Amino acid sequence: MAGDGTPFRVWLIWATGLVAYVTAVFHRQSLGVAGIEAGLRLGVGAAGLSLLAMLQLLVYAGMQIPVGILVDRLGSKRMLLTGAGVMACGQLVFALSGGLAEAVGGRVLVGVGDAMTLLSVIRLINVWFPARRNPVLVQTTGLLGQLGAVASAIPLIQALHRYGWTPTFLTAAAMGVVSLLLVAAFLRDVRPAGARERPRLRDAWAHPGTRLGMWTHAATQSSASAFLLLWGYPFLVEAQGLSPATAGVLLTALTLLGMVFGPGLGYLAGRHPFHRSRMALLVIASTAAAWTVVLLWPGRAPLWLLVALIVVMAWNGPGSMLGFDFARTFNPPARIAVATGIVNCWGFLTTMSLIAVIGAALDLRAGTGMSAYRWAFALQYPVWAVGGLQVVRYRRKARRSAAQLGEGLREVRGADQPAARADRVQ
Repeated sequence: MAGDGTPFRVWLIWATGLVAYVTAVFHRQSLGVAGIEAGLRLGVGAAGLSLLAMLQLLVYAGMQIPVGILVDRLGSKRMLLTGAGVMACGQLVFALSGGLAEAVGGRVLVGVGDAMTLLSVIRLINVWFPARRNPVLVQTTGLLGQLGAVASAIPLIQALHRYGWTPTFLTAAAMGVVSLLLVAAFLRDVRPAGARERPRLRDAWAHPGTRLGMWTHAATQSSASAFLLLWGYPFLVEAQGLSPATAGVLLTALTLLGMVFGPGLGYLAGRHPFHRSRMALLVIASTAAAWTVVLLWPGRAPLWLLVALIVVMAWNGPGSMLGFDFARTFNPPARIAVATGIVNCWGFLTTMSLIAVIGAALDLRAGTGMSAYRWAFALQYPVWAVGGLQVVRYRRKARRSAAQLGEGLREVRGADQPAARADRVQ
């Protein structure tokens, strides 16, 4: 292990970062179950509520690259402390808001703090753990982070009904303060060896390894993300004729299966680092094949086929995490976080664009039947085609660059060494 050589200490550092990430996911998802109450309290309709959600997510995406630069310069602990504090302030403003303007301010703060969290935790993993463990730990972090989404569902709904708006969101703000105190008390940060120079955004953007991670993240995650975030439920109910309860079960299964598959794919990526791009291409190809069968099926697809589609799409989330591993592998320690931010931002923007064009296609077809959804979901194919070709293209360039410059070769081979040695404590 890196640092003081005490395994328990290293695991405690990761666990503290994980708690901060779970709390961030809780804050991020907390608006989703409060829609009805938010509309009544703020006096807004569906458009106003959509504005709240979209602004929070757009701020999260827009902050990825600036936050990546700051994480590389300032370290994970400072950014996690700042993020926890900003999210707590955001929930406080949201708890006391009585109009749309205050609520927007609160959700924007939540988005800003949320953006600081995942990149900081990924950097902790890169610094403290051997390279071979990195893929599994990143996948496990993403998996356990969904506990925040679970906590923001039924418990938050019950709290809203029992205690009301202000006490519920004040409690959410207090959770942010607890996260901040835990990070301050237990998290120890280090600066990787060789990371004294400031990270350069231009270098991270230009590196083919970062581009490989960008396209991997975008092409693998976009289908399942668009399905979960917006279009899966109406597709299953309106086009496929399923009951709302059955559609809900399938959407829940998609999330849970992703949590099950993640560590397995992370283990394979750690054991076979030279085959990671093949894993990503397999995820893209299998997803496209499953959708092809569903969209070409005459009439409504049988339930077993929809279940098979859900199982295949459940690999999308774990597959997208390979993009972060490419950012780590092919970038020096000084710019890992900014490269990860670029990867995350590109995947998010691709997903948002896909959601938008599917909606536009449905409006143009002016229908909610299977025919309209066939045309709309067919717009996924350009994403898969372009993404797959770019993965193949940048895989070659990234490997050639690594071979020529000697950059990251030990990590590409999955050596049992820390991803970055600590040379001084921050």
